[in-house]
Amino acid sequence: MQLGQVGQTITEKLSIALVPHALEVIDESHLHAGHSGARPEGETHFRVKIQAEAFTGKSLIQRHRMVNEVLAEELNGPVHALAISASAPES
Repeated sequence: MQLGQVGQTITEKLSIALVPHALEVIDESHLHAGHSGARPEGETHFRVKIQAEAFTGKSLIQRHRMVNEVLAEELNGPVHALAISASAPES
């Protein structure tokens, strides 16, 4: 599934801020149609899988906070839910 404008913005912001080795942004809005927080136009529920050096030595909570800080504008606007899988590269 091709990402819309919100998904592309998420990808761009994370790529610039965290310079990931791997990044996957998945729009899961279609799975939540009709639920609270879902909009007819979609782009409300995302799953992010990211691997970046910036996460080295960081706890799970710290990694999630880093992602949330980068995406604060989206989380206060169109994005209702964000599932995060964030890890550092294995040495």
